[in-house]
Parts: sequence; C-alpha cells; structure tokens
Amino acid sequence: MTAVDFANRDTEFRLLDTHEDTSTGVHWCFMHKRSNLSLPGYRPCFSAQLLKELRQYQIQTAEAVRRPLRDVDSPLLHHLVLASEADVFNLGGDLDLFCRLIRAQDRASLLAYARQCIDVAYGFNHHLNDDFHTVALVQGDALGGGFEAALSCQTIIAEEGTGMGLPEVLFDLFPGMGAYSFLCRRVSPKLAEEMMMNGIVYSSEDLHRMGIVDILVPRGEGVRAVNEFVKRNLRICHARTAMNRVREICQPVTHTELTQVVEVWVDTALQLGEKALRTMERLVRAQQRRIPAGLVPTMELQRAVAM
Repeated sequence: MTAVDFANRDTEFRLLDTHEDTSTGVHWCFMHKRSNLSLPGYRPCFSAQLLKELRQYQIQTAEAVRRPLRDVDSPLLHHLVLASEADVFNLGGDLDLFCRLIRAQDRASLLAYARQCIDVAYGFNHHLNDDFHTVALVQGDALGGGFEAALSCQTIIAEEGTGMGLPEVLFDLFPGMGAYSFLCRRVSPKLAEEMMMNGIVYSSEDLHRMGIVDILVPRGEGVRAVNEFVKRNLRICHARTAMNRVREICQPVTHTELTQVVEVWVDTALQLGEKALRTMERLVRAQQRRIPAGLVPTMELQRAVAM
C-alpha cells in the first residue's frame, strides 16, 4: 500500500490516524491506528471508542473548513477519505458487546450504540457539509458494518482481491445501520434485499461489475487512485458539489429513516437465542486469531458458523 505522509497528523485520537493535505484539501482518516494492532484482543471493528472518535473527527473537520471561515486560496471542494491501517477495512459491529447486551436484555445500551453507528454513517453520507465529498478507500475486507460504512460514502475506491458483504444473516440478524438505504442508491431494492439476506461476501471485482464499487484498482494502488480521483474532481468541483446536492434531492437518506431502521434492528437483536449468540462469539474468536496477521479470509465466517 502506498504510504500517506503523516507529518502533520492529529495526535489526539487513540484509534485514528488523521492527516490533511492542505494543497489539495484531502482529509485522510485511517481507522485502527497501527500502534493498536498488536494489543492483546484488539479487533478492527466498530468499538464504541472508534465510533466516538470518528464522529468527533467529522464534526471538527467540517467546522475547520466551513466556507465563510476558510482561506480564499483553499480548494473549493474538500475530500474526506475513510481508510484503515489494519489489513482489513473494518469487520463491522462489536459482536462481543452485542452478546453481552443481548444477554442482559439491555435495550437502552444497545440502542445507544446503534445510534452512534448511524450518526457516523449519516455524517459520511451527507459529506459533512456542502464543501466535502466523501470517499471510502477499501484495501482489505469490509464486512457487516464495515461494508455499510463504505456504502455511506459518496465514492467507493477498492483494491482488487478484497471482500465485502453483509454476513449478519448467518446469526439470524440483518445489517441495520444503513445497508438497505445506502445499497438502494446503487442497486435495485430487490438486489439490495437479496444481498442482505444471502450472507455472501462478494469480491471487489464482482461489486465493481454490479456498480457498487465505483473505482477498482490493483493491489497497492488505492492511495494513488484516490489522489487521481481528487485531481479530477478539483477540475469539476462545482459540478461535483452540485451532483452531491442532486443526489440528496432525488435519492435522499434521512436521519429519521436510519433511526427507524435501527429501532427494528435493536428489537430483532434482543430476540436472538443462545445458538445465534454462540455463533457471534465464535466469530469474535476468529477475528482475534487473525489480528494483526494478514487479511481475514471470507471463508472464516462460514467456518465459524459451521462449528
């Protein structure tokens, strides 16, 4: 993977590496800071702390480049790039937390976590403010909520050989943090529902053919592809900004919609039995065995369920 210069990185986050390229207006946000990957039990999933930091970063970044406050020589269109320093993009929701809260029938805490998820997804989906275009750079597997996070961005750039999918149905749940809303912007509702219910982890090549991945590049070329995409966008920044607004007019995803779906997700999760919870726990152990040593193979999911 091509390195990004973090000489001017923000050091206030424990789980994020962030950097701004002031010449192009690109704001890099790497989940799973490399220094954490060797910590015992660390899993590159959406922990409550990661969600908190992502939302904080979104708010700070949007405020920093509000049009009335920024330098007149700065780019007219900024890009926020969501990526990962782990060998995976993100493995999704915190299954260990889900198990504990479901067993305790703690609806309030489960709902609070789910609302954190949709606040972050909504922030990316609505490109922080009119000055931004959001990009997901997927260089490793994006599963469950990880795939939803990528889908929430305006553009998905993926490297070949990565897997993306919604495996929640394997433990009798559905992806409730925006999958249906965001997929329906890219494919038909029928296909979106099929992808949510079949548990298949698709290759980035397949998703590109389906129109879900916007730009597909060889392994190690993701950062270069982002920089080339940004250069093209800066030449058409007014058109790109307008297209963001047109998309929201014609295919809106509202916070209310995401909140209503999350309520269904929470109520469904609280009904799960011990068999489903044990499956989640096996997946947690599988995730732990793979970190930090390389890409999580998508077959790991089927093995864990079959045990």
